[in-house]
Amino acid sequence: MTERGKVNQRAYEVVDKLGIMRDLAAFTPVLCGTIPIAIDVEGSDLDIAMEVYDVESFRERVALLYGQHEDFRWKEKRIRDLPVYKANFRYEGFEFELFGQPVPVTKQHAYLHMVVEAELLKRNPDLRARVIRLKSQGIKTEPAFARLLGLEGDPYEALLELGRALRII
Repeated sequence: MTERGKVNQRAYEVVDKLGIMRDLAAFTPVLCGTIPIAIDVEGSDLDIAMEVYDVESFRERVALLYGQHEDFRWKEKRIRDLPVYKANFRYEGFEFELFGQPVPVTKQHAYLHMVVEAELLKRNPDLRARVIRLKSQGIKTEPAFARLLGLEGDPYEALLELGRALRII
């Protein structure tokens, strides 16, 4: 098994051990980001996107379940005119980011970016190593894809536009 495969397997084991998918099932959790599509680098976090309408219930549940973990913090803000609820903490060597919005997970940007990126990697296998190389240099995922694909403007929006144009999303 490759080193990346070992990290991926370990990540899923840690998520399972933590019980996060079961314990937060009411919020439809989905593991997103770089680890599921194998473009993670050292220090990549585990992003779990969720559908959250009742922020008080979500905050209480998350604090009860994960508040005791290392570096736990809670943040609320707005992104693209939508409320965002985030909890971050460390567990067994992984940084977790729980990300909730009052939007179905399959419509959230984190999920859509991952779907587009996975398909682009499938269509262009040589892209993976180039993305990982840029990420290793500190460039975020979407800007790395945008740079390599020659996308202009906001890399987050440009990636979604490309996904729509290619009928990926």
